[in-house]
Amino acid sequence: MPIVAQSTETADWVSRYADEVIAEAERRASAKKDGGTADETPGTDGLTVVVASGLSPSGPIHLGNLREVMTPHLVADEVRRRGHTVRHLISWDDYDRYRKVPAGVAGIDESWAEHIGKPLTAVPAPAGSAYPNWAEHFKAAMTEALDALGVEYDGISQTTQYTSGAYREQILHAMRHRGDIDAILAQYRTKKAPGKKSQKPVDEAELEAAEGSGAAAEDDGTTAGGGYYPYKPYCTVCNKDLTTVTSYDDETTELAYTCACGHAETVKLSTFDHGKLVWKVDWPMRWAYEGVIFEPSGVDHSSPGSSFQVGGQIVEIFDGVRPIGPMYAFVGISGMAKMSSSKGGVPTPADALKIMEPQLLRWLYARRRPNQSFKIAFDQEIQRLYDEWDKLEAKVAEGAALPADAAAHSRAAATAAGELPRTPRPLPYRTLASVADITAGAEDQTLRILSELDPAHPITGLDEVRPRLDRAEAWINTYVDAEARTVVRAEPDTEALAGLGDEARESLRLLLDGLDSHWSLDGLTTLVYGVPKIQAGFPADAKPTPELKAAQRSFFALLYQLLVGRDTGPRLPTLLLAVGEDRVRRLLGA
Repeated sequence: MPIVAQSTETADWVSRYADEVIAEAERRASAKKDGGTADETPGTDGLTVVVASGLSPSGPIHLGNLREVMTPHLVADEVRRRGHTVRHLISWDDYDRYRKVPAGVAGIDESWAEHIGKPLTAVPAPAGSAYPNWAEHFKAAMTEALDALGVEYDGISQTTQYTSGAYREQILHAMRHRGDIDAILAQYRTKKAPGKKSQKPVDEAELEAAEGSGAAAEDDGTTAGGGYYPYKPYCTVCNKDLTTVTSYDDETTELAYTCACGHAETVKLSTFDHGKLVWKVDWPMRWAYEGVIFEPSGVDHSSPGSSFQVGGQIVEIFDGVRPIGPMYAFVGISGMAKMSSSKGGVPTPADALKIMEPQLLRWLYARRRPNQSFKIAFDQEIQRLYDEWDKLEAKVAEGAALPADAAAHSRAAATAAGELPRTPRPLPYRTLASVADITAGAEDQTLRILSELDPAHPITGLDEVRPRLDRAEAWINTYVDAEARTVVRAEPDTEALAGLGDEARESLRLLLDGLDSHWSLDGLTTLVYGVPKIQAGFPADAKPTPELKAAQRSFFALLYQLLVGRDTGPRLPTLLLAVGEDRVRRLLGA
């Protein structure tokens, strides 16, 4: 689904970055052709654009981390739409150290602290997992979510890269140039820490996202004795990185280290593959090794003196160029308190995809510039977001959407490979949620109600409204409190009916008289809003005044009390359809 070319003034942020990325790729290709020092991607034939993301499977990979993937994915997809070859690399930082026991992981307790310091791929998976280690366990859920979201990528295990010797020459090069690297880092070590950013995390999810993988806070290779070594071995006895390099010989590549466990040994880096470069050297090394042109960075990597900034200088030691890319802002959660109580942790893409279709989740990332924060809804706000999405779909179909909005819609609904699977007949999410609430998921009742929404074009099977129906039902069952669920009265409230005044009785008569001729979603909407207008002497289609709105609210509260025993509930037209005409008549005293 190509996106129509747009002027700079109306283009969406993805198009603008795609322009910059293609221009940078062409510049580097030209520099390479002319014998310049631009980085080279092995095997490149013609213009190949490389974008990158990095994810640490140190625990559940949450929705804040997803921005690390979606930002380059959307740019890469736009570059593909324009006919260029693109590689989107996702580096699984599974050779990082296990830093802490994450909260909210079922079956995990502080006994896991014994593994702190080991590579993530050397830590056992949570109990009952089908995967061989900690990293693979948490990668699996993210991999499944990325597949559902239509993200095309090349996954790279850093454990595999380091233990196979793929980076051996880069490691030896870094050790030879450790003095140059140390001099770059020294420019920042004594600088005063930057002031607090004005953008502050406002909930638990944002605090967790701001923390990132934790790599930004790791040591930079400086030893207590004053020496500098950009390589950190994992101990061959305890398999932890509680090691200190004590000497290194450039000629023989012999490296001596001691470990907190008491072990000490000398190894040859020319054959030793049980360690890694420290993060502030590892990241720029990979930029040069892979020829990365575009990679965003989170706030924990973007302040002065942090990894992305320092990496721009260190990458030159590897004859590379720092990629272009924005700093991305926080992703917050609407309904975080409920989310935490239901699962005990920060929500992941898999959690979001249980209650929303991939198109909606993609749209939330596509419509906001990377430096704009936004929230993903797990509370009632999800209904409003779906309404907004459905209105946009209608505008796009009519050709009435603004160019940037149409572009965001196209990026959400499809990739360069084609359209994502969608619900054949996307009924309003709030309607489906109300029906799921009232019927408690009973499929026969759900089909009955949905088939009556539009008698002229009835739903004939639930597959027509799936997967949206399933997402709405999952939201109702997981994130709506039991006390807020709708329970229709089994019997009429005879005491309340007997105590009604003449005006209330008349309003019920007008409603009941109109049920048969208005038995559809649109018809009942007209009826329930029209009864108070008719009572006031106005036609049913009169524009509401403040007085009429007050009368409507009173009428609605009356119906809710008689039908479900409280003052509010699902939208009345949907509720009436769900209850059924005969039962409505009985509960309203007919």
